[in-house]
Amino acid sequence: MKTGPLHGIRVIDFTHALAGPYCTMLLADLGADVIKVEPPGGEVTRSVGPYPEDRSEQTLGGYFQSVNRGKRSIVVDLKSSDGLNTIRQLIAESDIVVENFSVGVADKLGLSYESLHEAHPQLIYGTLRGFGDPRSGVSPYADWPAMDVTMQAMAGALSITGTEDGTPVKIGPGVADIFPGTLLALGLVAAVMHARTTGEGQHVDIAMYDAVLSLCERIVYQYSYTGEVPKPEGNTHPILSPFDVLEAADGWVSIAAPTDPRWVRLCEAIGRPELSTDPRFKSNVDRRAHRADVRELLQEWTKTRTRADIADVLGGKVPFGPVNTVADIFADPHARSREMLVPVDNPGSATQAVIAGQPIKFSATPARVQGRAPLLDEHGDELRREFGGRARSAAVPPLPQSPARSE
Repeated sequence: MKTGPLHGIRVIDFTHALAGPYCTMLLADLGADVIKVEPPGGEVTRSVGPYPEDRSEQTLGGYFQSVNRGKRSIVVDLKSSDGLNTIRQLIAESDIVVENFSVGVADKLGLSYESLHEAHPQLIYGTLRGFGDPRSGVSPYADWPAMDVTMQAMAGALSITGTEDGTPVKIGPGVADIFPGTLLALGLVAAVMHARTTGEGQHVDIAMYDAVLSLCERIVYQYSYTGEVPKPEGNTHPILSPFDVLEAADGWVSIAAPTDPRWVRLCEAIGRPELSTDPRFKSNVDRRAHRADVRELLQEWTKTRTRADIADVLGGKVPFGPVNTVADIFADPHARSREMLVPVDNPGSATQAVIAGQPIKFSATPARVQGRAPLLDEHGDELRREFGGRARSAAVPPLPQSPARSE
C-alpha cells in the first residue's frame, strides 16, 4: 500500500536516463502511482550496472534501481496505433504526464501538450530538456543534446568549481540532472495544487541550463554587483573565511566558521584564543583578506590530528565535518537513523540492493522508498486490465548486460 502526500495522484512517465526519472522517482516516493512507459527492449539505463555478482538475466542494475524504485512498468510501442491507444487510455485517467524527449518528438507522436490539454484540460504536462521547451522560450541551443557535464559547463558551475589555478573540475554527483529533476517535481506538485482549485492544467517546463544557473545564483549577483568574473577557488569561499577543506592525519575534514562568534569559538577550541584578537583575523572581511594565513594556521593544527581527534574537539562547537567516503556513510548512525540507506529486493539475486533514501520527512503522510524498481513490463498486463487497454502486450526481448558507466 503506497503512502505519502501524493497518494491518489497518477503519473505517466515517458522519461529516460537520469534527470527525468529522478523527478518521477521523487513523485513515487511521495506516494504517486508512477507508470513508467518503456519502449520494446526497455529504457536505456536498464543495461547499465553495476550488478551483483550472482546476477541473473532479470537482475536490476544499480543505476536503474536507484531512480526507478516504486514505479510500475509497461512496455508500449509508441510507433503503433495500438500502442498510442493504450497510452491515451492511461492518460485519460491520470493527473500528470512527464516527458524528456528531444524537442518535437512528442508532437510527432500525437502526444503534444496542446493536443492532450484540449482533450484533458486538467492534465499537468511536464517537460525536461537541456535547453527547455520552445513553448516557454526558444533557446538557440534547443536542438543540442545535453548531459550533466555539458550543462555544468554551459550554465556556470564549472566556471567556479575547480583548483585554485583555475582548472575546472566536474562536480561529482550529477547535479545538472538531479537538480533540474527536483525542480520539475516541485513545479508539478505546485501545478497539481492549482489544478485542484481551478480545474486548469498547464505545461511545466524545466531547462537543465536554467536549473544549473539558478543553482549557481551567487555568480550572478557577484558579477552584477562587482563586475568581476568569479573563478574556481579550490575548496575555499570567495566571501567567507574560514570556509575550507583541510588535511588531517588520516584523511580530510571541512571547517567553516566565518561569523565572528564562531571564529572566536574555533580559536578557543584549538587552543589559540589570541588569534581571535589578531588584527588580521578580527572580522570576516579581515580573514578574507588574509585567507591564506587562516588556512595555514588551521592546517598546522589539523594535519597532526586524526579525523576522530578533530571531531572530539570541534564537533558540536563550530560547523565541522569529516570528508566521508561512502563506506564511512554506511557506518554512520545518522544515515541509518534517518532511513537514508534503504535495502530493496533485487530479483535474480540473493543480495539486496541498497539505495539512497527519501530525504523529505513528513509527520502525517510519510514519504519513503515504495519498493524496488520494476522489471521490464512487469505491470503491463495488470495495467492493461486496469485501464481496459485494447493493445496487445509488446514483445519484451531480454536486455544485453553492459559494464557500469560513470555518468
